[in-house]
Amino acid sequence: MSAETSAGPGQFVRRRQQFRAWRGTRPFWAGLFVLLSGFPIMYFPYARLQIGHLALAMATTAGAGSLIIGVLLVVLGFSLWFQKHVRVFAGVAAILLALVSLPVSNFGGFVIGFLLALIGGAMAVSWAPGAEGADAPERAEDAEDAGRDQSAAPAADGTRDGLGETNDLSGTSPANGANGRHSAG
Repeated sequence: MSAETSAGPGQFVRRRQQFRAWRGTRPFWAGLFVLLSGFPIMYFPYARLQIGHLALAMATTAGAGSLIIGVLLVVLGFSLWFQKHVRVFAGVAAILLALVSLPVSNFGGFVIGFLLALIGGAMAVSWAPGAEGADAPERAEDAEDAGRDQSAAPAADGTRDGLGETNDLSGTSPANGANGRHSAG
C-alpha cells in the first residue's frame, strides 16, 4: 500500500470551489447560526455542570419544551441550507422560537442560543439570491443571437410571435380595447 491518497491535489481545490458555489446560492451563514442556536437551548436544561466540587443541575420542568425548541431550530437550520425558498418562513420561525426560548429554557440557553437564533433568523429573512454572475450579460447576448436564427422567434419587443399574432396576454394592450381591465368572459 502506498501512502498516497486517492484524491489528487486538484481534487481538494475543486471540492472547495464546489462548496463555495453551493454556499453562495443559499443563506448558508443564517442556516449555520440557526442550527448552532439549537444546541445550547437543548443542552443546558439537561446538563449537569461541575464547578470544582459543586454539582450544578439545571433540570427544570420545561426540559421537554427546551428540547422541542432546540430540535425545531436545528431542523430550521437544515431547511435554510437545503430548501432556500422557505428562508422567510424559517427566519421568522427562528426569531419567534428564540423569543420563546427566553422564558422556557434558562434564558435561551444562557443567552447564547437566543442570540444565535435571533441573528440567524434576521440573516435568513434579509437574504436575497444574488445575480447569475459577472458573465450574465454575455450569456444574454448569446441567447439573443441564437434567438434571431430561428424563424418563429419573437421580436425584440415581444409583441408578435412567429405566426404574426399578438403575444400579449396581459389584457392591457390598447389594440384589444381592454385598457388595462380584464373581462370575466
